[in-house]
Amino acid sequence: MNFPFNVYLLAVVSACATALATLPLWRKWCVRTGVVDDPGHRKIHAESVPLAGGLTVMTALLLPTLAAWVLLWLNGFGGGLGHVLTIARLPSGASVPAPPDATPAFLLGYGLSRRAIQLGVILLGAGGMLGVGWLDDKYELRPAPKFAGQLLVALMVAASGVRITLFVPSILFSYAVTILWLLTVVNAFNFMDNMNGLCAGLGAIGAWYFAMAAAALGQYLVALLAFLTFGALLGFLPYNFPGARAFLGDAGSHLVGYLLGALAILPHFYTAQHPRRWAVLIPLFVLAVPLVDLVWVVILRWRLGHPFYVGDTNHLSHRLVRLGLSRSQAVLIIWLAAAAIGGLSCLF
Repeated sequence: MNFPFNVYLLAVVSACATALATLPLWRKWCVRTGVVDDPGHRKIHAESVPLAGGLTVMTALLLPTLAAWVLLWLNGFGGGLGHVLTIARLPSGASVPAPPDATPAFLLGYGLSRRAIQLGVILLGAGGMLGVGWLDDKYELRPAPKFAGQLLVALMVAASGVRITLFVPSILFSYAVTILWLLTVVNAFNFMDNMNGLCAGLGAIGAWYFAMAAAALGQYLVALLAFLTFGALLGFLPYNFPGARAFLGDAGSHLVGYLLGALAILPHFYTAQHPRRWAVLIPLFVLAVPLVDLVWVVILRWRLGHPFYVGDTNHLSHRLVRLGLSRSQAVLIIWLAAAAIGGLSCLF
């Protein structure tokens, strides 16, 4: 199903503009409330930096989404309200196909009528993951309650029906692999938040590839969510790279990891129209860099007898710096590697 590219462009621009406009406000709020990253152990900055990135990205997701929803509501879903009500009266699992000449507003209303609960849970989970990270930023949570919060959000997403199956007809397997995937990606991005721009840049690259894949498959709601994520991170990056006037913090890295983990699940890479089983490997290519870094660091810490959740300077970014690169150069090289490996997903 074709969907106008200018609507995708509007999603990117609106999220980016919202992030650029609201980040200064969130910086001031973080300074006033003491949500800042102070200089100290393993820190390279010389003064306190506001942890405003997560709040900014979340705002840049929610405000354009809310504005779009209000416009759709005021316009009766672009003339498609009757069609949507017809769908609501059908038996579970049945649907009415959208007409081929449907307007973008109609398509959005039609899509929301079918996936509103799932998308609502995704956004609710984003708020939950942001909250877990914010509490860690503010109070330095112990690993157990932090993990419990992550687990609760992942379980909620799986319960909403957003699950990985991998062609295995077992709901228990589906729940387990979905929760494991979300927890892995969240912590992979949390680990990668160790240099200016690194986590946000990798998130933007991943969101772009997921957006393009979903758009190519005609899954426009997923594509819009991915483009909003891309735009939000794009608007945050000027404040975070190369110099940092704001950090993502745990709130931001949790949110970015969660969004990328969810965006990897939401698209139906294998469909009757695209019956390629290897397409389910697309997320592994798109997120290869943070996932490999996570596995490498966890194995190394285990071999050294250190707790896997205690930070160190053995990440890929740190190793590139020890080879003689500047921090900005290391980040750019990792971005390039992520873009190149993610590009291989086009083969599927």
